[in-house]
Amino acid sequence: METKSIKAFGTEAAEAPLQTLDIQRRAVQAHDVEIEILYCGICHSDLHTARNEWHGTIYPIVPGHEIVGRITKVGEHVKGFKVGDLAGVGCMVDSCRECEHCKNDLEQFCDEGNIQTFNSPDKHLGGQTYGGYSQSITVDESFVLHISDKLNLAAVAPLLCAGITTYSPLKHWKVGPGQKVGIVGIGGLGHMGIKIAKAMGAHVVVFTTSLSKTDDAKRLGADEVVLSTDETQMAQHARSLNFILDCVSAEHNIDAYLNLLKVDGTLTLVGAPMDPLPVTSFSLILGRRSFSGSLIGGIKETQEMLDFCAEHNITSDVEVIGVNDVNEAYERLLKGDVKYRFVIDMESLK
Repeated sequence: METKSIKAFGTEAAEAPLQTLDIQRRAVQAHDVEIEILYCGICHSDLHTARNEWHGTIYPIVPGHEIVGRITKVGEHVKGFKVGDLAGVGCMVDSCRECEHCKNDLEQFCDEGNIQTFNSPDKHLGGQTYGGYSQSITVDESFVLHISDKLNLAAVAPLLCAGITTYSPLKHWKVGPGQKVGIVGIGGLGHMGIKIAKAMGAHVVVFTTSLSKTDDAKRLGADEVVLSTDETQMAQHARSLNFILDCVSAEHNIDAYLNLLKVDGTLTLVGAPMDPLPVTSFSLILGRRSFSGSLIGGIKETQEMLDFCAEHNITSDVEVIGVNDVNEAYERLLKGDVKYRFVIDMESLK
């Protein structure tokens, strides 16, 4: 298959810093679109994968799955996009398309495993897929998303991961007006959960370990802010919440939050703590409560989320950086030193 060489930013080893690399992209096929990448968000999973913390990383690795750009070429059978359109690519670039989940627009749960935007098998060129820290990307149109020109494009990029990760469970568990919804943690995921839950019409209660984040939580849309280490404040919300979105990726007390749910309430985990989280049986059975997890959404739902955010003027709070600042950004990310997502201006790679 014909290919072309482009610049990218990645690493060839877990302990090595990210640097400029040359990678191959396939030529546009009949159903492909080629996207010049304008912005790419930095997700915590980029760092984990680049440093092989989740194991299974194949090097060289080019991270990035929060991609916003402009279409520069389209294949002869492409129907939904044209040259010049704004477009986005999220966490997936393909799936089997034949299993029950794919046929039900749940490609994230593909039985054969979806093809991730980076560090997945590349069925076209062999080797592995390369992500959005690069000049361009070529993707089948079925996994490309329409991006509104009404919003700040840099601030839209994290919606392709953080946005859909929080929108999908809020939509699935039917969050809406008249409901009291808890958001645990104010970070890259949590700050999006606050904005989206509020736009859906819920009364939003934010739980944080840092009192200093109170003002920011209210700026983001929280109706109430609770210091989770204060037992009195926590007790005031016992058995009062319809739904809790848990965005924390560190060890924390799940029971303390389950006890805040009403009968038949649900706590959904979207954070990814490395160690198991113990749960006391009585926290569940005394209220017929549910403890669940959620991933991203399918392509159809991701487009729905993007349209919802455009309608409600929702974007991520971002700090835009140049590509040469990525290694420093990774170190700052480990310290939580960002409000609330880094986004790379890919013009800096040229």
